[in-house]
Amino acid sequence: MNLSALTALSPLDGRYAAKLAPLRPIMSEYGYMHRRVQVEVTWFIALSDAGLPEFAPLSGAARELLLGLVANFSESDAQAIKDIEKTTNHDVKAVEYWIKNQFKGHAELEKASEFVHFACTSEDINNTSHALQIRAGREVLLTGLNAVAAKLREMAHQFAAVPMLSRTHGQTASPTTVGKEIATVAMRLNKAIAQIEGVQILAKMNGAVGNYNAHLAAYPAHDWEAFSRKVVESAEPVGLGLTFQPYSIQIEPHDYMAEVFDAVA
Repeated sequence: MNLSALTALSPLDGRYAAKLAPLRPIMSEYGYMHRRVQVEVTWFIALSDAGLPEFAPLSGAARELLLGLVANFSESDAQAIKDIEKTTNHDVKAVEYWIKNQFKGHAELEKASEFVHFACTSEDINNTSHALQIRAGREVLLTGLNAVAAKLREMAHQFAAVPMLSRTHGQTASPTTVGKEIATVAMRLNKAIAQIEGVQILAKMNGAVGNYNAHLAAYPAHDWEAFSRKVVESAEPVGLGLTFQPYSIQIEPHDYMAEVFDAVA
């Protein structure tokens, strides 16, 4: 059976596919892979600037190639990663191998290739990628909500003097206006928008159990917490532009996701 709107398992990809089209490149597996590549590349470039004796700062040409992997990531690139995964049986490792494959023929990057994914656990890449997806998806949602809020404000002013019957306890009561009733809804929506916008999107990059064990085993004198914070919080493309989660176990707790979803609901 071929995949179509009628055969999709979820109505998100079926009945509502057209309405959710803007989210497809963000929230799909393709979008997930894209953000994983972004995180791996960002971490790799940052390591080159960390003063590690075995990893000299990258040249401008090397940085341009790396940033191009993110900027020009395509469906065929995602498929290549899926093909690698057939061998690795590990989705994050497949991303790592795909990036290393892009280094072939570039001596500078080939020499430094073992610093791809250096000291990271898979969840370092996954939680940051999820955070980037949530942030981008939130922007799509907020664009729509702000448009609705603006229209409601316009209508509240437009109909401010139009009288209408109001009710209390199911009985007719003092008069109101259409504009005032619309303004009530607009105020509630604006509050909901502020709650969605106000959630800090967190991410961690602190290793397998949250203690920088592998990082410190390799380079014990380096301030890895400060380094990770810089990668997570610096603006793109130097960093990820997220909020740093300083304490965690292997996984970021994802409490912020619950906050986002609750605010949306």
